[in-house]
Formats: sequence, C-alpha cells, structure tokens
Amino acid sequence: MDKELGNHDHFSERDLDEITSKISDLGKWRDIFSQQGLQFKDTAVKKYQDSRKVEDDGEDGAGAPTSTSVKSRGHFSPFSVPYSIPKALVVSSSLGGMPITLETAVALRKILFGTTFQVFNYEWKKSHFKFRDPYSDLSYALEAERGGTRTIQMVVQAHVLKYLLFTKNSEVESQNFKCLLEVSQKEQEKALAAALSDILWTAGEGVKSFVCLVTADCYFAPTFDYKMDSYTERLQLFKFTDKGKLQKFVAEQIHCFKGEGSHGVILFLYSLLFSRTLERLHEDMDNTTSHLLQLSLGNFICRQALINLMLTGRASPNVFNGDLQYDDQGALLKEPQHGVLARSDVGYLYWNRRELDHDKLPQVGSMLKTPKLPIWLCNINNTFSVLFNTNQLLLSDWKMEHLFDLYFYSGQPSQTKTVTLTIDTHSHHWEKGMHEVEGDSEKRFPSVEMTIRTKWEGAAIDWNGTVPFF
Repeated sequence: MDKELGNHDHFSERDLDEITSKISDLGKWRDIFSQQGLQFKDTAVKKYQDSRKVEDDGEDGAGAPTSTSVKSRGHFSPFSVPYSIPKALVVSSSLGGMPITLETAVALRKILFGTTFQVFNYEWKKSHFKFRDPYSDLSYALEAERGGTRTIQMVVQAHVLKYLLFTKNSEVESQNFKCLLEVSQKEQEKALAAALSDILWTAGEGVKSFVCLVTADCYFAPTFDYKMDSYTERLQLFKFTDKGKLQKFVAEQIHCFKGEGSHGVILFLYSLLFSRTLERLHEDMDNTTSHLLQLSLGNFICRQALINLMLTGRASPNVFNGDLQYDDQGALLKEPQHGVLARSDVGYLYWNRRELDHDKLPQVGSMLKTPKLPIWLCNINNTFSVLFNTNQLLLSDWKMEHLFDLYFYSGQPSQTKTVTLTIDTHSHHWEKGMHEVEGDSEKRFPSVEMTIRTKWEGAAIDWNGTVPFF
C-alpha cells in the first residue's frame, strides 16, 4: 500500500505519517486497519481509486453502478473514526441468495425509522453477539452493549438459555445450574445459532424465514430519496421453509453474527423483519405505532412492538392480553389496540421507578408474565436483563412456586457471576417493613425485587449474600 501511494504525486509519506499518528491511539481499530489498509477521503485519492476501479471488499462507501451490480469503493475522512467490515465477514455474492432491491430497502428503512434518510449510528453498526469466556462462571452469557442494541442482545440471551437448559436435553425437566458453567466455544456458537433461528422461525409463523447477509456487491445505485449506508444495499436474502435447514445455515454463517465488525445485530434484525414480512408487520401494529425504532438520548431504542416481535413472533405494540376494543371510559375505539394473543416460551417483566408517580406503569398481561418456560426478559428502568430458573415445571406446578431460586444476569460487564435470588412467596415480612417506614418502597427496595413482585406479589427475596446492585 505504501508503495502504491508513494507512486502517486498527490500523497507524500509525510502526509501519511501525520495521519497515521492521529489514529495510533485507537487500539481497537488496529486489527481492522491491518486487514483492510488505510483509505482516506481526499479528492486526489478518490480519483486515484476511481481510475483503478477498486472493488470494495468490505470498506464503507459506495461507488458507481456496473452492468451487473454496483461495486462499492471505500473512502472516509481522516478526521473521523472509520467503520469497516473485515473481509472474512463478507460472504460471496454467488452464495445463492436473492439480492435486495431498492424498493425493498426503502420499505425496510421506513418500517425501522419511519424515513428513508435515517441510518443506523456507530453504536448499532459495531454491535454483534459476543459471549463471555468459555468454561467460566458466565460461559452461557452474551456481552450486552449499552444503548438500543442491548434489548436485542438480551432477548437472544434469553433464547440461548432456552436452548442450553430446555432444548438441548429436552427429555430432562430440570437442569443443574452447573451445566451453564461448562459451555465450550463450540457450544456457544451452536446455542447462538439455535437462538437466532428459533426467533426467526417463530416470526415466520413456522412456515418461512429469511436470513440476511452482506455480500461484496452493491445491488442498486444511489438515489435522491434514499440514504446509502454501504451494507443494506449489499444484502442478499436467503429463504428457508425448513427449520432444520435454517439453523444449519445460520450455524455455518455464525461468524456473520458474532464476529467483530460484522453488523451482526443489524443483520439479525433485518432477518427478523423479512421473516415476519413487511406486510404482516404493518398488520401487527396499530395506530399507536408506525415504525419499530425510536430515537432517545441520541441512540435508537426498540419500541415495544419490536420487543414483542422477538418474544412472541408478532409485532403487537402493547403488553396487555388480547386486543383492546374499548377505552378506559368504556367507549368503542376507532381502531382496536393490539396486545399479546398467546403465551410464548420466554416471558417479559417490566418496572420503571420514574413512572410510579405518574401512574404510567404498564400492566403486563399474564400471557407475558407466565411464559411456557421459566425465563423472563426484564425491562428494569429501561435497562434490559434476564431472570431464569432451571426447572421447566416451575410455572406448571403451583407448589413449586412457594420457595424457589431465580438466577439474574444483568448483561453488564461488571457482573462476573450469576446472582442467585431465593424467592419466598409465603413470607410477607418485606411488606411489614414497608408500612413501618413512610415513603416510597422503591427507594428502599432494589428495582430487581420490585420487578419480581410484579409477578409474585408480596414475595420476600433473599440475595444470598450478594450486595444488591440493580
């Protein structure tokens, strides 16, 4: 590369040294740079690239169309942090998928953002599915990012637990927690493939699902009413009508979801929406929701419709049971509000202390509170985590709900071990203490406990020596 640029009279070695020094402290990019090479957004360099008709093997940017496809050309500003897809994570254009069209990309962008000019920010683009160390106290656990992608990662985490606890050995009704401490890297990848496939297959109603992967080719040219992002326009869609073949394909391409720089979370989200189909997504949502992502504090967060889609396979925008036909005053609504129609494998619990004073705490229905398996995605003060039990019969035998353990994983990097919480539904001493001291119980009881009590009202909760941190 140095030799090539050195032969070009518009770029000197002194210029390269100066630019290189500006990025030398960005250690996390060094591996990507070493694989991809440095490219700079400069008129002279761009002309040089164009003259050579450089084919993009993964860098950000877009170029002019060719006769069969649009070949992307990498370029970025030397004063901004670049984001590149490593070559190994771009699949061959001849793999056999269906290239995305401009019309489909426009519809996809609208269902996500409500506009074709919005694109994912850096936090979303860099997010992927990464496990903690194999054979460790958290070998079953995914690392969760801050911001909007955390929601998706923790839903997938819940389905990873479903596979490890209840699918891998389906004939066993109760697992020993120790099995989660002995997960190898190979098992991690298998569990991730099973989790992703399971969510996609449910969204496709057990009939048809899609997987989206980024290829080297760009399949449509830039237009005035669509903002290019350098990966959506390079998608191929792979269709599956058999769950086993779907899971096998995802397992073979698992690096496209777990590798650094893979856009793994975005690819899974795209696959989810195409599996549900854009037409059914519009039918799922009511007049309260028009798109699935919402801008909050500079980042895109998942709306409830997207959360419900991942949990139940249907993008209903509300957490109550069934469809609501009447308002609080008994008046017939112009259009029904869509809630959850059936129990899913993974449940959902919600708590937000900021909404208590305003009486805005949504009432999660029994369909989500009582799932088929004892695994819950928890939305606690707008931060997502998981609660689970290893006994499949916990929710089907009321006697087992007298005294039992729940395991808590927050997804936060600071958590190094799974927290074991002992739940006693017959003891109500916590309520006695609440009445003896005036004030908001939330100020004296951890949010995790208050979340659990939305399912088991009045339960006493023992942290078993762990200092409450959530």
